[in-house]
Parts: sequence; C-alpha cells; structure tokens
Amino acid sequence: MNSIFKNILAIVAGIIIGSIVNMALIMISGYIIPIPDGVDNTTTEGLIAGMHLFEPKHFIMPFLAHALGTFVGAFVAAKLAASYKIKFAIGVGVFFLLGGIASVFMLPSPTWFTVLDLGLAYIPMGLFAGKLATK
Repeated sequence: MNSIFKNILAIVAGIIIGSIVNMALIMISGYIIPIPDGVDNTTTEGLIAGMHLFEPKHFIMPFLAHALGTFVGAFVAAKLAASYKIKFAIGVGVFFLLGGIASVFMLPSPTWFTVLDLGLAYIPMGLFAGKLATK
C-alpha cells in the first residue's frame, strides 16, 4: 500500500476512533457521576445555565473523555502510519486540541478545568501514545 495513502488512513482512523471513545465516555458520564439536579445537559444553553451547579467531580469524566479519546486516537494513528509515527500521533492530539479550544468558547468552564484540560488532555496524550505505540 502506498505510504502516503497509509498515512492519510492512519490520521482519519485515529480521529474517528478517538472521537468514538470521547463520545462514548461523555455519553456514560452522567451514569457514573450524575449531573446536578436542575441542569439540562441536552443543550448547550442548558449546560451553560447550570454550569454554576457543577462541582469538581463533574469535570472528571469530561477530562477523561478528552484525554483517553486523544490517547486512543493518537495510538491508532501511530500504529497505522507508515512513517513519522510520533508526528502523526501528535497531529491527532493537535486536532483534538483544536476541538477542545472550540469547546471552551462554546461551553465556558472554570478556569482551572480549562487550563488542566487544554494543557494535559491533548498534546501530552498524543505524545505519550505515539511513544508507546512505537516501542
């Protein structure tokens, strides 16, 4: 298989699989740590209106979703890539980081969570996954 085609497939597969992991964790998060009473989590407006009711424990699952989604996606990309495996893993991390930045603008969160999420859930996970996948 052509290495360029294989590398493109690696990035696409990493993004899709990482997104599935991310969304699966977000979908089950309310069952693991129930959202506060009175918060409508079916709309962005509902989440924004109820954000003041969230406690630190309510941010555990979103962080894990972002970090593990990025990690799995980057790992898949690095495993499938024909060359530049760590660069492709970090590329997946950058893709998810851009999504995280967009999320901060759409759904404001506490500053501590924004710093933690943007600082640790994306590029470090991409780098870690890339290094782990190349061993």
